[in-house]
Amino acid sequence: MLNKVAVAYVDAVDVDKAKKIAKKWQLDYIGDIAAAKNYPKLLFALQVNLQRLELSKLDEPKLGAICVDFVDGATAHRRKFGGGRGQDIAKAVGLKHGFTPNVLDATAGLGRDAFVLATLGCNVTMMERMPIVAALLEDGLERAKLSTEINDITDRMSLISSSLIENVNLAQQPDVIYLDPMYPHREKSAAVKKEMRVFQSLVGEDLDADNLLAPAIALAKYRVVVKRPSYAPPLAGKAPSTSINMKKNRFDVYVNQAIPKNN
Repeated sequence: MLNKVAVAYVDAVDVDKAKKIAKKWQLDYIGDIAAAKNYPKLLFALQVNLQRLELSKLDEPKLGAICVDFVDGATAHRRKFGGGRGQDIAKAVGLKHGFTPNVLDATAGLGRDAFVLATLGCNVTMMERMPIVAALLEDGLERAKLSTEINDITDRMSLISSSLIENVNLAQQPDVIYLDPMYPHREKSAAVKKEMRVFQSLVGEDLDADNLLAPAIALAKYRVVVKRPSYAPPLAGKAPSTSINMKKNRFDVYVNQAIPKNN
């Protein structure tokens, strides 16, 4: 898929940043985004737009571009009004008074759940195996660190561009491992959000997602949390220790040992 993606800039002010990104992630650089029409085999563009890195699907421009934005939009709303330690994801990872786990989010995606956990005080290592998505995450983190409003949160976040399956040794033993693998949408389900259509057409399904569970259980100190659609079977067919059910999703929790009452 990497040969279907190239780096471009929207405004000439971003030439240097676009070139650096292309070099770091070993992607082709095509200059001005308008030049994309000269490369019919390209499916996606990683475009730098006023210092922000965005992913666009070239054959569906109306879908708009995807970026990682920890400062504004839905992420900001959830940070302010998401329910704090009372929300389900907090319960799932075991956040209790006096205990704030170090979390490895091994399927980081666009980093939203990782940011929620960092907002709640966790140190979160994000692991993302798709270089294109990792590039978006890195850019989002760098921009967020410039914001005095949230840089204390993003200081608790770090990124590893790799796969847990291939590089278990890259991650120091975390208290909790969080997994949210892609899952096929039901054909009758509502239309996938614009953003997810771009994302899923790039990433596809996590066909090896079941292979994540065993190394995660072996590595996590206290527990592994797997986010699943409510209709989906447990990851790898392995029944969890307990589940937290929500309207459309659930958290399957695999407990290795009890979280200490006082830390």
